[in-house]
Amino acid sequence: MGSRQSRDAAGAPGVRAVAALTAALILGAMPLAAQEVCAPDVVDLRSGDVTARFTVEVADTPESRALGLMNRPEMPQFAGMLFVYEAPTRASFWMKNTLISLDMLFADETGTVTRIHRDATPLSTDPIPGGDDILYVLEINGGMSDLLGLAEGTQLRHPAMDPAIAAWPCPQG
Repeated sequence: MGSRQSRDAAGAPGVRAVAALTAALILGAMPLAAQEVCAPDVVDLRSGDVTARFTVEVADTPESRALGLMNRPEMPQFAGMLFVYEAPTRASFWMKNTLISLDMLFADETGTVTRIHRDATPLSTDPIPGGDDILYVLEINGGMSDLLGLAEGTQLRHPAMDPAIAAWPCPQG
């Protein structure tokens, strides 16, 4: 039996296959030393043998959290938005006025993902519950969680996380 590769109608490799190859090249080319540097506009993810880095906007005020990624027609592949709350909360989102599909990674105070909502439907007003005791939510392009093999237990790293309790703290110094 041979393997089946994703292809579009013209016979060219499909979008998911190209995205997977792109992700593999980007992730494989990123030196570990570069991953050790934490910055306010970067979130690192770690799940098993996979590490990934996303350039993010931080939403850490009620106003910026309310606006989120609304009214944006696109977002670069390895970009996202990190929602940071003042205290653990019961998080719930919706996609009203959000034009792109998103994966939402809900994380506790240690930065450990407790739930992933995949491929949220653009413009939907249906509630997307994230659970209790959520301190961080990372929104990335829909499908990226599956592409990277992210699951519950994935760890986030960002300077907003308390290094004394973070599952994967930023290096000190």
